[in-house]
Amino acid sequence: MPTPHAWLTHLTTELAKVIVGQQDLIDCIVLGLLCNGHVLMEGNPGLAKTLTAKTLGALLSLEFKRIQATPDLTPTDILGTSEIRGPVFAQILLVDEINRAQPRTQSALLEAMEERQVTVRGRGVSLPQPFLVLATQNPIEQEGTNPLPEAQLDRFMFKVKVDYPERADLREILTRTTLAERPTIQPMRHGASLATLQRDVRERVIPVAMSDYIARLILATHPESPFAAPLTRRYVLYGASPRGGLSLALGGKAMALLHGREDITAADVQAVAVRSLQHRIILNFEGVASGIAPVAILQQILQVTPAVVEEEA
Repeated sequence: MPTPHAWLTHLTTELAKVIVGQQDLIDCIVLGLLCNGHVLMEGNPGLAKTLTAKTLGALLSLEFKRIQATPDLTPTDILGTSEIRGPVFAQILLVDEINRAQPRTQSALLEAMEERQVTVRGRGVSLPQPFLVLATQNPIEQEGTNPLPEAQLDRFMFKVKVDYPERADLREILTRTTLAERPTIQPMRHGASLATLQRDVRERVIPVAMSDYIARLILATHPESPFAAPLTRRYVLYGASPRGGLSLALGGKAMALLHGREDITAADVQAVAVRSLQHRIILNFEGVASGIAPVAILQQILQVTPAVVEEEA
């Protein structure tokens, strides 16, 4: 089996044959795969979100299915029936424009995302492994949409904002996509190594000092906490849940793995902090009215929260 670094290099090299730029998106999805956690992608249409997910499935020989969320989509359309399995029975499931689905349909995904199983007519049915939900939402179109409830947002391990490509990347996209022949990828022979890498992430031990740092970062998102940052006290109504701390811990361990290190460092945690927590911070009225972004609050939290504190006497 190749080293984690070699595995990642091969994966990103093959992805780059099809996907131009969008490194943040690729990194976030790869981290989600390694942590066996779901990813929420926010961005305007046409930014290669669907293509990235589909290409990743082809590279790793994982079954890929796509659901286009619409207001008339029902839970049965996702889960299926006792006779027919729905599209949720996949290894990489892309839910496009998830905020267009009705709340009861959104909630149908909750059990699948958390328990890795669905209940059809009172009978629990396990989902394939690995099981990764990649959901997209369009930030500019609000009519006919239903914001995801906090409970469902919390099920996404990471959130990534997908930006427009740079000038050079856009030129390359125009060149590649207008040719008669499209780039081809070679499926990875070591696709099965994913399960081993996922297990490696879980089995790594976090030092006490680092788990304390993660705990203080989470508490710093709560306005009533003595660890709260100034922007937190002013603009935040509710902070991140313990599940956000799990995201920081697993994401940090995955970063250490990808860089060939055994121990998780503060830099690893900081590298995944925004992806792990930006969708878990609920602003108060003043925060919404001011237009401040959760990212700005998190950036201040990272600045004012020391990685190591002296032991209390």
